Amino acid sequence: MDVSIIIVNWNTRELLLNCLSSVLATTSGLAIETIVVDNGSQDGSSEAVRKEFPAVTIIQNDRNRGFARANNQALAGAAGRYFLLLNSDAVLTEGSLQGLVSFMDRTPDAGVAACQYIDTDGSRQNSFDNFPTLATELFNKTILKFLFPARYPGKRRIYREPVEVDSVIGACMLVRAEAVRTVGVLDEDYFFFLEETDWCYRMRRAGWRVYHLPGIRVYHLQGKSKEKSPVNAWIEYYRSLYLFFKKNRGGFSYYVLRAGKA
Repeated sequence: MDVSIIIVNWNTRELLLNCLSSVLATTSGLAIETIVVDNGSQDGSSEAVRKEFPAVTIIQNDRNRGFARANNQALAGAAGRYFLLLNSDAVLTEGSLQGLVSFMDRTPDAGVAACQYIDTDGSRQNSFDNFPTLATELFNKTILKFLFPARYPGKRRIYREPVEVDSVIGACMLVRAEAVRTVGVLDEDYFFFLEETDWCYRMRRAGWRVYHLPGIRVYHLQGKSKEKSPVNAWIEYYRSLYLFFKKNRGGFSYYVLRAGKA
């Protein structure tokens, strides 16, 4: 099995069906399995998938168990050499998954690789980021990227070749199964935000590399789940940010961050 494609869904029925259509249309030549973990949706998502994509495996949760825990449910039984964590609001393009797999096959120290995300009009989105630090969280990120582009890269810079980065945005990230066996699965203390950032942090500390592949493009209709409950999303983001600091930055940085955000 080449790739286990894992999609976590929470009340994004039409986006999910569109995502699965793109998987079906663009993954020829690869041995894949597709697993949808439904987090207690009330919009008929699971029923629609069973009807239109009967080959897809569905794990049905009775409530929203969060992004990390839902992915881990699928990872526990996934059989691929690689795991593709794919958001329901992402749309694969022709050759995108094959390109990710090819890069990983010829880059044995790569634990994670992800592509360039684009809007429907073709404009580029932020697709990777630095690990959160006091500087990134207490100062203006735009100014940091302007003054120190080598240390704080962003979408304004045009990359022609694969580039090693701190972490990638997890809308369409390919992860090596061997790396997961050495590092472990996603940290379930995170509910919705920064779980992939924490994962990339642990990957890099264990000696695996994380790459952004600018030549591979995938559509990302970002923020659709977040739009359903923006206040809760804001609260959850900061809970995850504080958690990342507590786990990875030490007590001093954690308390400075809390004071700075108060």
